[in-house]
Amino acid sequence: MKPAYFISDLHLSEKHPELTALLLRFLRSAAAGQARAVYILGDLFDFWVGDDEVSELNTSVAREIRKLSDKGVAVFFVRGNRDFLIGQDFCRQAGMTLLPDYSVLDLFGCKTLICHGDTLCTDDRAYQRFRKIVHRKRLQKLFLMLPLKWRTRLAAKIRRVSKMEKQVKPADIMDVNAAFTARQVRAFGAERLIHGHTHREHIHHENSFTRIVLGDWHNDYASILRVDGDGAVFVPLEKC
Repeated sequence: MKPAYFISDLHLSEKHPELTALLLRFLRSAAAGQARAVYILGDLFDFWVGDDEVSELNTSVAREIRKLSDKGVAVFFVRGNRDFLIGQDFCRQAGMTLLPDYSVLDLFGCKTLICHGDTLCTDDRAYQRFRKIVHRKRLQKLFLMLPLKWRTRLAAKIRRVSKMEKQVKPADIMDVNAAFTARQVRAFGAERLIHGHTHREHIHHENSFTRIVLGDWHNDYASILRVDGDGAVFVPLEKC
């Protein structure tokens, strides 16, 4: 049976066309020729200000994902902290299915919980407060009513502030909270957890479950998580 592939935290932007090129190559080669499904676990884009933004970047990514979907490869998307405003319009354009914050999959007989990962970082209380505010549907609706230029400027300002705050935050509070994460896995009755967000690629063998952290596509390295009947393994993109 064909494998499922998982990626996250590409942070695509016009500033890094090489990352977009890597994604398009993956979609056209390994994903098209081998995958049964592709799961994108958030932060596909560096930021997203609304489905009404039309750019060469957004259009080309949606077009290639649609081509993959049209070939019979199911594509699923979980919103990240950078692109939580991606909506059904873009997902329909790209031919991918939008999933909730948490989903449980039966992957080759292994009950697997998937999410972006930011909700697991409960020690970062400032971020969790911010997340709670920006995920209010009424506030999102008001934000999306603003002119596109205003939204873009506001998003850029928020990113600058976030970058400054990360430089002074202790690294450990930006990682997942182990106890909370274990409770979430138990609550969903899962044997395995796959998430992104922290950019710390690794396969952790916890007491009662396996936790797989997807890496980002920066620092001259990009990988895909391949899951099949033999288990899960990270594959460097150039080897896919």
